[in-house]
Amino acid sequence: MFIKAVLSMLIALVIAGGAFAQESDSLVVMTHDSFAVPEALLEAFEDQTGVAVEVLRAGDAGTMVNTAILSVNNPLADVLYGVDNTFLSRALNADIFAEYESPALEFVQEAFLPADEDYRVTPVDFGDVCLNYDIATFEDLELSLPESLIALTDEAYRGLLVAQSPATSSPGLAFLLATVAEFGVDGDYDYLDFWSDLRENDVLVVDGWSDAYYGEFKVTGRDSGSRPLVVSYASSPPAEVLFSENPEAGAITGAIVADGACFRQVEYVGLLAGAANETAARQFVDFMLSPAFQEALPLNMFVYPVRADVDLPEVFAEHSQIPENPAWVDPADIEAHREAWIQAWLEVMLS
Repeated sequence: MFIKAVLSMLIALVIAGGAFAQESDSLVVMTHDSFAVPEALLEAFEDQTGVAVEVLRAGDAGTMVNTAILSVNNPLADVLYGVDNTFLSRALNADIFAEYESPALEFVQEAFLPADEDYRVTPVDFGDVCLNYDIATFEDLELSLPESLIALTDEAYRGLLVAQSPATSSPGLAFLLATVAEFGVDGDYDYLDFWSDLRENDVLVVDGWSDAYYGEFKVTGRDSGSRPLVVSYASSPPAEVLFSENPEAGAITGAIVADGACFRQVEYVGLLAGAANETAARQFVDFMLSPAFQEALPLNMFVYPVRADVDLPEVFAEHSQIPENPAWVDPADIEAHREAWIQAWLEVMLS
């Protein structure tokens, strides 16, 4: 009860004016299948506003956006959360969002503010897809870490890396985009040349993150695969510590956060155009930027808050690194070329 009361007070500071007159007494939030926040947090929002929250899970980010587009004239929800920069332009081009400039944006780090001047989406969190490595294996091999993407083509790393297909995996797509950002698409040595060299260096490509991380990634001390390099997340090392049987032993994996080696994914929330409960939808956007919600993100969805004034949990502060210069591709370019880039990659990797 104490935690719930504290959460209610924190949310009250952000949702100005207390309880508003509502169009209805319920709010539907469409999101991806990975959405996870403490039940007490949603209950605190419900207590503060008098609005019941229904969470509608709609698959992965791409499926969710497509569902919202197909139902644009009769929206299935009031709010959509979880569209990231790899699908953002598709959602904006389809005009599925209504404009709303949250007053809580003043607390958001400037780097995450969307370029969309109509404020149709609001940043909520971010994460970085990076190479992860098994610390003990690299120590045993007396092998230095690959501090750039091009280093992965060196003979020293032959047969060490497992990655995911961009055709079937979100981190796989993010890693592909990192290579597009790093090598370009039409130079003397482009991203396809890089992937061709990776193939020659015996990279293993699997369908999804779980197949790679739990099936093929070698982690010393547990029954796992044989490859000590994997495409994963910058938040994976603190997650390993958090769920370890012996967390005091510290991190057993690390993330490589060299310039350009990680791809940053930013997730957004937006009011769906024609929402049945627009007032509550605006409140929910503000709520997602409240300190209480932002503080809950790392330990529940293993992403990072966009607010500048929110402290990370101790396990994240101690065992995670945030890239200073992650790779970035303009969302409009991603939307325009995503399928062509993937198809060209398939032709290189499967030929």
